[in-house]
Amino acid sequence: MKIAGAPISWGVCEVPDWGHQLERERVLAEMRALGLTATELGPDGFLPPSPTHRKALLEEYGLRAVGGFLPCVLHDQGHDPLPGIRARMRDFAEGDVEVMVLAADSGGDGYDQRPELDAAGWKTLLDNLDRITAEAREFGRTVTLHPHVGTIVETREEVERVVDGSAVPLCLDTGHLLIGGTDPLELTRRDPGRIAHVHLKDVDAAIAERVGEGGLTYTEAVKAGVYRPLGQGDVDIAAIVATLDKTGYDGWYVMEQDVVLSSDADDPQRWVRQSIAYLDGLA
Repeated sequence: MKIAGAPISWGVCEVPDWGHQLERERVLAEMRALGLTATELGPDGFLPPSPTHRKALLEEYGLRAVGGFLPCVLHDQGHDPLPGIRARMRDFAEGDVEVMVLAADSGGDGYDQRPELDAAGWKTLLDNLDRITAEAREFGRTVTLHPHVGTIVETREEVERVVDGSAVPLCLDTGHLLIGGTDPLELTRRDPGRIAHVHLKDVDAAIAERVGEGGLTYTEAVKAGVYRPLGQGDVDIAAIVATLDKTGYDGWYVMEQDVVLSSDADDPQRWVRQSIAYLDGLA
């Protein structure tokens, strides 16, 4: 298994007021201490903006960047996302980052509210996904669409609409899919060829259900511990990994346990250590 870490497991997030943000030196040092050799980029500003400086910094810690998360408005008929995405693809190519992980951003702050699209909005979104997918091939990058709570593509119906209406590969985020109402194991078995990148999350299903019912916002759920170390929640991680292995998946497994921290005294690496031990057991 090609296993990578993610800054969000240390509470580093693009959402305004998302808890205490740790210094990157601590996060990268703890990744190295845990034996990780790869990571996703984290939000803008966490690592240097220069692709060469960013790559050099990661190499100091024995790490390489395998992917980057990019929330992007894709449904607005008056906004062309391609120029901005093209610039980021160039950045990824120069910095040797393999996978662009797109999310269909709602246009607001955070992930607690989102609009419903009409038919024209959906056509714009799907057309943009196909344009972006074609553009990625020219840069030699992989682009994926990440179904994500609080974005335009969250629910099972919306995920299926993307699968049926576009050619974009998927980032299989086992946590966001489950919270949004999609069984990640079922999706893995049904459409393994669409999966080009994986975010492994484990989920407390009872807390997730409260999000779906409107009893908790997404941010409140994360604070309440909706995400658990791998193997300690209600997602069948072992079956998902086995299915992907059987179908020939050779991409990255990025461990993500989204957390909200209160201070430097918090110790998120202990949860990452537990997730690594679980994946080592699967291997």
